[in-house]
Amino acid sequence: MIPLNSLRPVYVVGVGMHPYQFPSDTPYIEMGLTAVRAALSDAEIAFPSVESAFIGCTGIGMGAGRIMFNHLGATGLACTQVENASASGASAFQQAVLDVASGRREVSLAVGIDKYKDQVRAIQKEGVGRLSDTAEVPLVQFALMAETLRQTAGLTAEDLAMVASKNHGNAALNPFAQFRKPRTVEQVLASHPVAGMVTSLMCCPRGEGAAAAIVVSEDSIQKLGISGAKPIRVAGSFDASERRRTSREIPAVTLAKDVAEEVYRQADISAKELDVVELHDAFAVEEIFYTESFGLVPKGQGQDFVRSGGSAIGGQCSVNSSGGLIGQGHPLGPTGLGQIHEVVNQLRGINGQRQQPNAKTGMAHMIGLGAISIAHIFKKD
Repeated sequence: MIPLNSLRPVYVVGVGMHPYQFPSDTPYIEMGLTAVRAALSDAEIAFPSVESAFIGCTGIGMGAGRIMFNHLGATGLACTQVENASASGASAFQQAVLDVASGRREVSLAVGIDKYKDQVRAIQKEGVGRLSDTAEVPLVQFALMAETLRQTAGLTAEDLAMVASKNHGNAALNPFAQFRKPRTVEQVLASHPVAGMVTSLMCCPRGEGAAAAIVVSEDSIQKLGISGAKPIRVAGSFDASERRRTSREIPAVTLAKDVAEEVYRQADISAKELDVVELHDAFAVEEIFYTESFGLVPKGQGQDFVRSGGSAIGGQCSVNSSGGLIGQGHPLGPTGLGQIHEVVNQLRGINGQRQQPNAKTGMAHMIGLGAISIAHIFKKD
């Protein structure tokens, strides 16, 4: 393996989004180009400067990126479509970073885009029967793990509601979020029960939207005339898929720990240096698990981190200041890039009411069906 820190430096210089939303008649091209144009404007560069593009999506169809970019002009850029379930946007970003880090390109674009539809999972075409229709449903797996934490670590339904309430509150301050209504712990607990302790407001919504990021080499920052405060360095990037299971722990939880430890090594940091984290919280209990997996708190103390306000904006490490998947939304293809949009703007110090004070180091983390895990570390130089 060749780690990112052994290649040349890469910087994010532009980010953009189209707000996440419930299913609509908005064409995917309109959403995607809104995000791309916002990223270009943020970077203050023209589209012809982009040498390659990676498009993360799960359900639009073949050639989505090339069709979309036709509306900006035929510039000859290299164009690759990436599908990696919920991690599609995060994986597209990683490919853009590696394209620049390797020296193949100087300027690369990653864009995530999806329309809400019935994305077909490959496991449904596997040709192998299942003992239970719910055995591979993530909601069921995490609800069972929440029950385990209730018995072993004192997790309560109120703890899960506190996670959801925090993230809905953050989303209410986020103009790109799908849910923009604050929710109290009591409202979360009173919402429709779906599995075990999990209620509907502890789960992420599905929708649609777009997000984009532009990455460049260090030399290109000066050549393109990009302002000194804008670039944010990509200090680490790593992905992996599950190994043979050796315990009852969900593979995604074990994977999150392994991937986090590798990106920490690449970035030469410890978990204590993280100021902001955007993590995969399709269900509120995931935030409990992953804050432990990332080393933000010792194992078994994830719920204490929430109770103490350690994961709130202004706390030890702001977790999901965007609102996370629960509040900002989870349109699949764009989700990982939406996280990057949030982390980059946090490190730039321009996040308004959601700003984590003195944020200098951040991480974006996604899980994809399979399971795969992917994380990126960002630093303000």
